[in-house]
Amino acid sequence: MSMFPTAQSLARTYSDREYADPWEKVLDYQRVQEYIAEHPKQGRVRVGNNLDLPPNRVRAWINGGMPDSIRGIQSAIDHGWLDPDPTSGIAGRLVKLLAHILAGGSITTDTFVPAVTVGRRVDLDTIQEAFNSVDVKTNIRNDGVNGRAAEVFPANDASVLGRCLTIMGAPAGGKADLEAFPPIIFEAPLDIQKSVAQIYVAHRAIEYPQKDTMVIREKRSESYLEGLKKLLTHVTGESVTTGDQTVTISADAARVLNTI
Repeated sequence: MSMFPTAQSLARTYSDREYADPWEKVLDYQRVQEYIAEHPKQGRVRVGNNLDLPPNRVRAWINGGMPDSIRGIQSAIDHGWLDPDPTSGIAGRLVKLLAHILAGGSITTDTFVPAVTVGRRVDLDTIQEAFNSVDVKTNIRNDGVNGRAAEVFPANDASVLGRCLTIMGAPAGGKADLEAFPPIIFEAPLDIQKSVAQIYVAHRAIEYPQKDTMVIREKRSESYLEGLKKLLTHVTGESVTTGDQTVTISADAARVLNTI
């Protein structure tokens, strides 16, 4: 099963009062469209009766209306976000954007809008490029506001992108509840894993003036921290250790990260 978004997994991120499984709504919508293409003169009652669907639901669908999930799927297809080849450029760019969200961003619980915060070592241009690379434009909030870090978020299809990122393993809402480091990162090509490691360290690692060792402090599960350690160890080939809500990157590992 794909770790990237599919039409089915994306549909199931939408809540629905009429369907226990939102994917069934997508299938019913498609059935209606196929039926009226073959029977264009039939009205909502006959279409509904023949497909065993409520006429009121059918009426909206034969008059140009469509479920939000269908719009989301169409948008994701247009951007190339659905089930991309894992070795393709768009797949790698989605994984790198996922890294920005995990390390320096968030996704709202109700609206699924992703945002990434500007930091000392992650500037505005870098974050905007991460969003632009997956075919969305960006807006900025809190830029120049005293005491507030600037945040970058999508100007178009924000909710659809956020839903896709949650399918890939990003949390919607509190990050502390995320059980494991997203497995999709370990399925990515090595060059993408190296980029993910650099992105994560740029956002989160604490540097020290007298030594090359770096520390990442995270209020995450032990499993998540072990996954992060596994990634950093794999891409550097050097010592990385975990402690109480910390991941310590040895001086040798830090030096490798600066050169890969």
